[in-house]
Formats: sequence, structure tokens, C-alpha cells
Amino acid sequence: MSGSAQDERLRVQQLRALRRRWLRDQELSPREPVLPPRQLGTVAAFWERFLQPGGVHAAYQAGRFITLRMLLPAWAITYFVKYHLRKSPHGVVMTNPRIFPGDRILESGEIMPPLKEDPHGHH
Repeated sequence: MSGSAQDERLRVQQLRALRRRWLRDQELSPREPVLPPRQLGTVAAFWERFLQPGGVHAAYQAGRFITLRMLLPAWAITYFVKYHLRKSPHGVVMTNPRIFPGDRILESGEIMPPLKEDPHGHH
């Protein structure tokens, strides 16, 4: 029996040594992990460049600033002045005055002839 107990102890000792070595091997060195170079697709490459400071993102921020802080307020002020403050709004189509039979047409000076009677007599 003593021989098998020593063999068992030796086996347990070897297993512990192997486990310790395995655990030590799991620790990463400063050079690890060694990753392959990234191959980005078209969309991923765009977003990579877009989100870096000073790239396309800066142009987006500038365009957004100009649109929200300058163009929209200018449009709103122009609209308000054009359609709510001016007495004769520019660009707004106004209806012509109604012309009835016997009225004078302003452009030509003619008098509007009377309407023809309906020969059937019903409407």
C-alpha cells in the first residue's frame, strides 16, 4: 500500500505543478495580445474617421452650428416679416377683385359684357 500512496502523492504534486505553470501561462505579457491588423469595411471606416476629433466630425459640428444658430433663425425672421408685418407681402399671390357684368376692366378699360342667357332656362 505504501507504494501506491507515494505514486498518488507524486501524481498530485505533478498535477499541481502543471496547474501552476498553466496559470502562469495565462498571464499576458506587455506585448500581448497580438492582434491582426484591422480590416474595416466602407461603413466602419467612415464612422472611424467621422468620430475622430478634427476630422469629418468637426465639419458636421460646424454645419450643425450654422444651420441651427444662423439659418433657421434667419428663415424664421424672414418668414415672420414677409407674411406678418409687411402690409403688401412680397411674393404672395393675391386674388384679383371680382368682376361682374357691367364693371370696367382696369387693364384694358373695357366694360364687361353681360352674360349670355341660358337657352334652356334651367340651371
